Amino acid sequence: MNADARERFEAALRDAIALHERAVGQPVPVLEAAAAIVASLRGGGTLLLFGNGGSASDAQHVAAELVGRFLHQRAALAAVALTADTSVLTSIGNDEGYDRVFARQVEALGRAGDVALGISTSGGSSNVIAALEVARARRLQTIALTGGDGGAVGRAAAIHVNVPSAETPRVQEVHRTLLHVICDIVESSLAG
Repeated sequence: MNADARERFEAALRDAIALHERAVGQPVPVLEAAAAIVASLRGGGTLLLFGNGGSASDAQHVAAELVGRFLHQRAALAAVALTADTSVLTSIGNDEGYDRVFARQVEALGRAGDVALGISTSGGSSNVIAALEVARARRLQTIALTGGDGGAVGRAAAIHVNVPSAETPRVQEVHRTLLHVICDIVESSLAG
């Protein structure tokens, strides 16, 4: 193996470990996010998840873990990734613009007491901001999962979980871990 490849390998893992260690020291927003989701699902609510690119994939992953199962067999939990229906996404994008692809779905599907969880590694995704604003106006609980300094996405949510890094791959790695932690807490709280 050449020295450059080995150096890249070690640096990536060290950076990911350092960000995970930092997250260990800041549990409050993650625990608040999990508690909000548990409260909503207990009350018959739904978790609406959305984001772009890798964050869209994370939204779909979490919905799959909750509707299906994470670690244990249990009743299905109501979670919908607003990133998964290409007909809906493309029709809204074509008719109203890409900035509205999630907001319009929150208008259609979101009810007071539901949870809207927007994911943005940059903290600046305009369509995530728009959806969180619509969710807040419709009295949904709002959660943002961000990178960088959180940006406007973080400011648009009542609960803000931030991974303070500008490196998208590292942010996504920690996002995935934190989302798994949330899934674990939600499932263990509702499984019995």
